[in-house]
Amino acid sequence: MLAVLSAVPTALVARARRRPVVAPTLFAVSVVGVLAVTLLPGGTGEAMDGYCDTGIPAHLFTSSSALLNIALFVPAPLLAVLTFRRPMTVAAISVLCSGAIELIQATASLGRACSVTDITANTLGALIGSGVGTVWVFLDNRGSVGLKKDLVWGISVAAAGASTLVGLFTISVSSIDVVAADDRQRTQIQTLSGASDWIEQAAKEIFGRGTEVEETRTQSNGGRWHVTTTTNRGELSGWWPDKLLERASSKQNRGDIGNLTQSQIGEVGGQFAKRWFPQSVTKSRQTMYAVGNGKDKVYVVLYRRYVNDVMMPMRLDITVTSAGRIMDFASRPDPDPELPAVTIGQEKAKQLAKHVTGHQPKHANLLAQKVSGRWRPVWLMDTGKGDNPDIFLDAVAGSEVTPDL
Repeated sequence: MLAVLSAVPTALVARARRRPVVAPTLFAVSVVGVLAVTLLPGGTGEAMDGYCDTGIPAHLFTSSSALLNIALFVPAPLLAVLTFRRPMTVAAISVLCSGAIELIQATASLGRACSVTDITANTLGALIGSGVGTVWVFLDNRGSVGLKKDLVWGISVAAAGASTLVGLFTISVSSIDVVAADDRQRTQIQTLSGASDWIEQAAKEIFGRGTEVEETRTQSNGGRWHVTTTTNRGELSGWWPDKLLERASSKQNRGDIGNLTQSQIGEVGGQFAKRWFPQSVTKSRQTMYAVGNGKDKVYVVLYRRYVNDVMMPMRLDITVTSAGRIMDFASRPDPDPELPAVTIGQEKAKQLAKHVTGHQPKHANLLAQKVSGRWRPVWLMDTGKGDNPDIFLDAVAGSEVTPDL
């Protein structure tokens, strides 16, 4: 209907002025087509009112949307050059019209979205159409009417129109990078998918055949993701993308009837630790202790690393049943911190602790502890007296300290 309403009067006017009819008529129809496609109210982009997407996608000129926009803006400039024979002026006006259309889409509630991608594609289409029309005119041996005048007009229109559009965009439109937001969302979805696949596969290997995932949860933490999966056999958590398991707890939390010796239990725990925690096993000492009595007792296999007799913050505890089943584990693969040299030996530390508390310490352990945000070698001693039997002494200064939580 719009094509007919624009074509008929244009053709009548051209005939009345004894001008070519076909090119002006098609030009009018193509202009109406562009306006109908870009400015008639649509069903998308309503949330973008007052905004223009400034993101540039990697597939700027290869997506179907961009190719359609390019094709949409080719015919009108081409036919305009054939009709008015002013290629520079036509090119300038066509490019400005592309920007003006996006400005209207951004400010009017048409349910349409403004984007730099569309402006770029539309501009390219307008320049292609103007270029093809220019070649057509010169091949037609009639040339362009007033080439110098056309050049001056084209530059003037482009400068004035561009200044006006930039001002209007600045005043009335805010920029938003939807492309970057989409890329971030896409990356996050891919990241979470990889995290879920990793933790669920680990759960099936650790808990064994018949493990079925019931729920997987993720939580962002400083650029990393804490991932927890709940299965019919137990719960497993870890860190992504580090691929570091943190903790597992089996629903079957009682010991199995088994005949493995303590040495064999150590081998089972060692193989499991090397498979899942190789960074914690390196240069670490393995110890273990039994919990319970009888054939259903369990063993806790411990891995600790010592540097200059100071226990590092790394921790790995694995609970193994007498039948060789991994019942649970807890891992903290902290890196070894740089520490000052120890100057307070164990005997001196015990004397200082007795002086502070009035009680002779029963046990003393030299640990790496963070005190006021800095790593220090610290003596942890158990006096066995009072409500708080433990005392911490700095192994360099000899003063009582309170480690950070």
